[in-house]
Amino acid sequence: MVKLRLKRYGRKQCPTYRIVAIDVRSRRNGAEFAKVGIYNPRSKQISLNKSAILYFLEMGAKPTKTVFQILKKFGVLK
Repeated sequence: MVKLRLKRYGRKQCPTYRIVAIDVRSRRNGAEFAKVGIYNPRSKQISLNKSAILYFLEMGAKPTKTVFQILKKFGVLK
């Protein structure tokens, strides 16, 4: 099963996250299928690839709670 979830990168005490499509059994920083967005909680900056997100959702991917809230806030999901 595929999930849309956050993958952490960045310096210590200064996290930035990529929104990725990844297999459920993979680790948080494991190999992903595709990068579909970026989320920076410090500057509240978000960049989304809506066409890729909708493709993975149509193929049966499930977003995590946090990713669901981000997608809902920016109008990708209803």
